[in-house]
Amino acid sequence: METILLIAVIVAFFAWRMKPVKGVKTISTAQLKTMINDKDKVFVDVRTPAEYKASNVKQFKNIPLGSDFSKLPKGKEIVVICQSGMRSKQACNQLKKLGYEQVTNVRGGMSAY
Repeated sequence: METILLIAVIVAFFAWRMKPVKGVKTISTAQLKTMINDKDKVFVDVRTPAEYKASNVKQFKNIPLGSDFSKLPKGKEIVVICQSGMRSKQACNQLKKLGYEQVTNVRGGMSAY
């Protein structure tokens, strides 16, 4: 019985972590490919510099998670990517708290790209 309860708690925790942040749009990598050259969007890769150097999409600027996002323009949509989508989700949450209105997370990250 305790094992079942423990599994239920773990599943609930991961379901909560995967829940989209309120006000953050989520797109697939296929959708990203259709908008990658849009000059009205700012593309941010929140992976470490080493991860970014190993493989990246040239339109994305590397601003690792934990950096100061407040210098990004507030009048443009911010599209955020990481390796799997977890760090970019955290970055999107931080951007929303900083007052950014148009924030988009790339589901699946570079692993899906």
